[in-house]
Amino acid sequence: MKTEHPQIAKRLITALTALRDGALALEATYQDQIDQVHPDYRDSACNLLHYISLRQCDIRSLQNDLAQLGLSRLGQAEAHVMDSLDAILRALHALAGHPPPAIQAATADMNDGHTLLNAHSQALFGAPDGKRSTRIMVTLPTEAAGDAVLLERLLQAGMDVVRINCAHDSPEAWLAMIRNLREAERATGRSCRIHADLAGPKLRTGPLQSIARLIEFKPGRDIFGRVVEPARIWLTSSEQPEAPVNADDPVLPLESSFIQLVQPGDIIAVEDTRGSRRRLTVEEKIGQSWLALCDQHVHLEQGAACTLLRDESPIANSPAGPLPEVILPLVLKLGDHLMLTPNGQPGHNAEYDAHGRPVKPPSIPCTLPAVFDAAQPGQPIWFDDGKIGGRIVANTDHALEVEITHAAPKGSKLRPEKGINLPETDLDIPALTEKDLADLRVLAPHIDMIGLSFLRSEQDVVDLHAQLAQLNARHLGTVLKIETRQAFEHLPMILLAALRQPPVGLMVARGDLAVEIGFERLAEVQEEILWLGEAAHAPVIWATQVLESMAKSGLPTRAEVSDAAKGIRAECVMLNKGPYLVETLYFLDGVLERMSGLQSKHRPMLRRLAVCALPGSELTPQEFQADPAPEPGP
Repeated sequence: MKTEHPQIAKRLITALTALRDGALALEATYQDQIDQVHPDYRDSACNLLHYISLRQCDIRSLQNDLAQLGLSRLGQAEAHVMDSLDAILRALHALAGHPPPAIQAATADMNDGHTLLNAHSQALFGAPDGKRSTRIMVTLPTEAAGDAVLLERLLQAGMDVVRINCAHDSPEAWLAMIRNLREAERATGRSCRIHADLAGPKLRTGPLQSIARLIEFKPGRDIFGRVVEPARIWLTSSEQPEAPVNADDPVLPLESSFIQLVQPGDIIAVEDTRGSRRRLTVEEKIGQSWLALCDQHVHLEQGAACTLLRDESPIANSPAGPLPEVILPLVLKLGDHLMLTPNGQPGHNAEYDAHGRPVKPPSIPCTLPAVFDAAQPGQPIWFDDGKIGGRIVANTDHALEVEITHAAPKGSKLRPEKGINLPETDLDIPALTEKDLADLRVLAPHIDMIGLSFLRSEQDVVDLHAQLAQLNARHLGTVLKIETRQAFEHLPMILLAALRQPPVGLMVARGDLAVEIGFERLAEVQEEILWLGEAAHAPVIWATQVLESMAKSGLPTRAEVSDAAKGIRAECVMLNKGPYLVETLYFLDGVLERMSGLQSKHRPMLRRLAVCALPGSELTPQEFQADPAPEPGP
C-alpha cells in the first residue's frame, strides 16, 4: 500500500460522511412527501432523495481520489445511493486502520435497488421476453384499426407494448386497434401492454389563407419528355362524391347530371389556368364514378368550365369543383418579423407595395389563447420542431411580434398545424384538456397505462391521479412525458408525486425537449433523466426518432443504429410508425438483444468477447462462472 493512502482514506471518510449525513437530512426534510408515497415505493422515494442530495454536490475530485485507492466510484450509485456510500465508508475505514464504522443498514442495498427497478418495470410494461430486458413500444399507424394481420406481424417481430397516439385518429379507430391487438394476441400466443398517449394542450400554428382552389395532374414522362404513363383523374358527382380506388388519383367533382351522361370514349374538354384547352379521355366506369386519362399537364381551378364531347360535339357542361384549397406556406428569413395572432382569422403572407417594399408582415394564428397572456418581450419562441426560431419583440393587442433569428439561409417554410415552443414562458395551463378527459373516459377500461403529455409540475400528476380515481382506474400505470423545460426542472418533485400511485415511468420525449432546452443540451439532459429515473426505480422510455429513417425508407443511418443501441440503457425503446415498421422492429429487436449481453443501464456486463480469442490462447469462461451465459448472435 502506498504510504499516502491512509491519509487519503481519512480525508475521504470526512467527505463521505458529510455526503451521507446530507442525504439523510434531505430525506428527513421531505418526510411528509415520503409518507404520501405508496408503501411499496417508499424505499424508492428515499433513494431518489438520497441521489438528489448527492448530486447537489460537485464530487469530481472525490471521485478521482476514490479511483486512486482502487475503490468503487459513485458514478453507478443511482439505484442504491446509501448502500454505495456505506460500502465505500467501510472500505475507507479499513484502509485508514480504523475499526468498522457503526452504520445502520441501508433501506435498499445494491441488489435491492436493481431488483426494485426490474419489478417496477415489469409492473408497468409486463415481463420481458427473455432475450432482452429492454422492451419495445410501437406507435400504431391508422392501418392497425382495420388490419389485424399487421398486429400479428408486429407481435411476431418483438413488440411488447403498443402506443395509441390520441393526437391522431379517433376513439372508434383506437378501439378497433385494441380489438385487433387482442385478436392478434390469441393468434400468436404473445401478450402485449397498451399505452395511450394523451394529446395534451395543443400549442400549434393555426390556418393560413388559401390563395385558390384547384387540382393539378400530369402524366409521367421519360428523360426525353415523352409520355410513358398518362395522368389518371377520378370523375365523380359533386353532390354524392365517391372516393377514388387509387387514393393518389386527383379527384374532379362534376355535377351529377353531367356524370350521368358520360360514356366510355367521351372527351371532357377543360380550360387550364394558363388559358390552354386540355382534353381528358373517359376510360371506364367504377361504381357511379369514372376514370379518365390525360396526356397533358393540367392546372384546373374551381369553377372552370368542363365540356362533355362525344364525336367532337358538345353534350353537357359543368363547372369544376368543389376542389381542394391551395395554401402557400409562409417563407421566413433571418431578420423577418412575424405576427402571431389569436386563432380567429387565418394568417397570411407578407404584403408588399408596388415597389416591392413590405407594408404588412406575415401572420399566423396560435391555437392556445393563454400564450398571449403569458409571453413577454425578449423570450425565445420556436416553430416546427425547432426548424424556425425567433425572439418576441412585443406583445400588444393580444398579438406577438416575433423577430426571426433562426432559419435556413434561403428561408424556412412555416405551415399550419406545426408545433410552437415557448421554453422560457411560464404558461399557466393544465396538462389535461377537455379532449384528454373525454379520451380517458373512452380508453381507461381497455388500456394498461396512460401517457401524460406536456406536464409542467407535480400538480399535473395529482390532477391525473384524481381523474383516474373518478374513473375507478387507479390501477393504470402513469407515463410522464418529459418534453418541456418546466417538467425537466421540476422532475424530482414530479417523481415524488407520481410515486403516490404506481406504477410509474418516464418518457424522454426528445423531440419537444430538444427544442425546449436547446439541441446542444439534449444529450446532457437525457442522461440526467435516465439517472433520476433509475434513482426512483422508475423505468424510462427512450423515444423520438429511433430508427426513423429505416421506418420511413427501409434503411437506417449509421448514427441511428448507434442511437438505437443506446436505448439499452432504458427499460423501453419506442418506435414511431412508417411504411417499413415491421422490418424496423425486427432490426431493433436484434440490436437490443445483442446489446443486452454487453451492457445493463450504463454498466458494462463484461461477457466473453470472441474478438479476444487470440491464436494460441484458450478462453475458459467456466473458470470464472459456473453457468456461463450464452453469447448472443452468431
